[in-house]
Amino acid sequence: EVQLQAFGGGLVQVGGSLKLSCVTSGFTFDEYAIGWFRQAPGKDYEGVSAISISDNSTYYSASVKGRFTITADNAKHTVNLQIHNLKPEDTAIYTCAADRYAVVPMIQRGTRWRGTSPPTEYWGQETQVTVSS
Repeated sequence: EVQLQAFGGGLVQVGGSLKLSCVTSGFTFDEYAIGWFRQAPGKDYEGVSAISISDNSTYYSASVKGRFTITADNAKHTVNLQIHNLKPEDTAIYTCAADRYAVVPMIQRGTRWRGTSPPTEYWGQETQVTVSS
């Protein structure tokens, strides 16, 4: 059974930091790219970051570049998203997803999805991030 469990969300003040973790199982980790997506209240789904597990290449949307850092722990099949200098607009539900081909182009193109989650092979559980001002 494939699982992607997202952890680490919470309530943080503006300017604070948070680390999200995506713990995965049930698929060949190093054959995939893992992406983080978010949906703010009343907004479209947005891809914010991805990592290609095979070569550790990382990708970021323009809205988070410089503040978000994505890393992978191959031994634990886990992808972490370190977030610094949180802003109110970072308030959203965050989800990790896995796909062998589609996740990286999603981040690179800045695609947004309205009313439906991005079409990835595997879609994980959610974690809420709330930034208070």
